[in-house]
Amino acid sequence: MTTQVRARAAREAKLEALQEQLSNSVAALVTGEDWKRALTFAAQFRGRSFGNSMLIAAQHFAAYNEGRVPDPSPTYVAGFHQWLSLGRHVEKGQHGYGILAPVTARFASRNPADATSWHRLARGEKPGVGETVRSKLIGLKQTHVWDVSQTAGDPVPELPRPSLLQGEAPAGLWDGLADQITDQGFELRLVSSAAAIGGANGLTDFMSREVSIRMDMDDAAQVKTLAHELGHCLAHAPRENVMSTDLAADATLHRGIAEVEAESIALMVSAAHGLDTSSYTVPYVSTWAASVPGKTPVEVVQSTAERVRKTALGILEKLDTQKIGDGNPPGLDREALSHRSGRSPVVTAVRRVETVLGL
Repeated sequence: MTTQVRARAAREAKLEALQEQLSNSVAALVTGEDWKRALTFAAQFRGRSFGNSMLIAAQHFAAYNEGRVPDPSPTYVAGFHQWLSLGRHVEKGQHGYGILAPVTARFASRNPADATSWHRLARGEKPGVGETVRSKLIGLKQTHVWDVSQTAGDPVPELPRPSLLQGEAPAGLWDGLADQITDQGFELRLVSSAAAIGGANGLTDFMSREVSIRMDMDDAAQVKTLAHELGHCLAHAPRENVMSTDLAADATLHRGIAEVEAESIALMVSAAHGLDTSSYTVPYVSTWAASVPGKTPVEVVQSTAERVRKTALGILEKLDTQKIGDGNPPGLDREALSHRSGRSPVVTAVRRVETVLGL
């Protein structure tokens, strides 16, 4: 077995071990009581339309300029009685943000296929025998919501937040990843802050073929973000006529899967260079994995494992960088060692990786 083949086998074994560690870490986080409370709290807030989101943002910013709220951007918003149901109340003097709420009415018909047969039911009126009942939008009305910063009461459960990496990046890793991004036909843009790209650390735009990275982070965080965006470039390019049963299609259609994959790829590429990203990756992956309907967070991580491993391995093989070892002392005749021990080089590599990782 050649040295190159042995190195690949050792690298694959290490990536598999990292994937298992990530699954275990996500499982430990999402089964905790704090996580359950935070998800339960978040689930009680209904999604807002784009128009209402803009109304809330504009009115909240005006309130910030008036000194009524501490931050320029809103977080959780809910109606007056919704806040009461969560053990909080609107503080005196706080004005609600006006938004548009749908007004619906009930209609009934004996012949639903006939559009002219539907008649509106009065409040409390029951449909006739054999009639089908449907609710229809008949207009909009103004209602009000308040940001959590305008309320007081029971503590608000918070989802775990990723913490940005600090320190220097592994030598040569930025250039190597940047080259792979441009090789995929993307232009690399460096922006001053997260505000320039919608609050994100990085952004991949498949329409403009641009990858943007915010520069107001430490080098370690920048290079991890670059690996994340390269993961998107390689694994999540939109494709036509893909079947929903295909995992690549799932990642394209559901952002939660795509983010789990991209961040897992970043974890593996970073770990191969001795950069520990777990303080950022585990909360990030857990949050996105919890957003995928029909699967537990751990199931999402496990279902993406093979695509993540293959993509990360492909990235690593193209990087001319100094990577961490495979667990064997430098200069050791690994082939001879494997023959003397009666183990194949692959098994030997797996055992060494397990020792290094404490598995």
